[in-house]
Amino acid sequence: MELRHLQHFVAVAEDQHFTRAAERLMVSQSGLSSSIRALERELQAPLFVRTTRRVTLTEAGRALLGEAERILAQVRSAHDAVAAVQGVLRGTLSLGTEQCIAGVHVARLLAAFRRRHPDVEIRLRQAGSGALAEEVAAGRLDLAFAVKTQADTDQLRSVPLTRESMTVLCHPTHHLATAAGLTPEELGGEAFVDFHPDWGPRRTTDAAFAAAGVQRTVTLEVNDVHSLLELVHEGLGIAVVPRHFGLKREAGDLTALPLKGAADASYETVAMLPPPEATSPAARALMSLLDTSEEGG
Repeated sequence: MELRHLQHFVAVAEDQHFTRAAERLMVSQSGLSSSIRALERELQAPLFVRTTRRVTLTEAGRALLGEAERILAQVRSAHDAVAAVQGVLRGTLSLGTEQCIAGVHVARLLAAFRRRHPDVEIRLRQAGSGALAEEVAAGRLDLAFAVKTQADTDQLRSVPLTRESMTVLCHPTHHLATAAGLTPEELGGEAFVDFHPDWGPRRTTDAAFAAAGVQRTVTLEVNDVHSLLELVHEGLGIAVVPRHFGLKREAGDLTALPLKGAADASYETVAMLPPPEATSPAARALMSLLDTSEEGG
């Protein structure tokens, strides 16, 4: 099995189209098709269902995709490791992060990395913690800053960044605004503004309310912090968020109240990485610059 066959296979799987994949790889379409057929012959299984408009993975193709991505990631890491030994850090740093993650100032960290390693191309992807964990485990990301969503495995490990409490945000005129603190039981009947289910703050809040046996209604789902704070400011709902969200300038005059009596309401942020032997030199260099005393912005 040749590496170029795997590279061609992954490109077609990503683009779901032979012509687009061939253009991206800068190979002829006939050459790409021959490469895929050679891989299918070797594996004795069809990898794609082909139509006139697109191609989709077969069950065998889906099984191969994750392994192919991991193999290619390991090959890239090997090349980068040899270059690093020779005193040159190059290649690509593929980083994932949740929005406004605590424990690290991502933009500042990347700026410091760029100054030290100008020959490394930086790629940044923003997504929810669950998706980021899958991307790191599959080798599509070198590392990610996210909320811890699972125990460490043989494909994914976590380095703690910080842990903080959760806060209830509401409009100053809200009937709960004068409370000293609130429990999940006291919030059960409220309308909530929250992130989509894969985001770390939402996962933390969902776990806290589930542990308390309290159902809640999320009436407004958003995918950015600014929108969440704006909706709460307009009195359209309350939000349970990490403590540092309430300190943002956009939070304005919102009332911040501690969430009490919620054993699972600890917001723990981590750096997610592959196992040490699979961690790229670029990821190790970035981690060496990380100041865990910083709070995210």
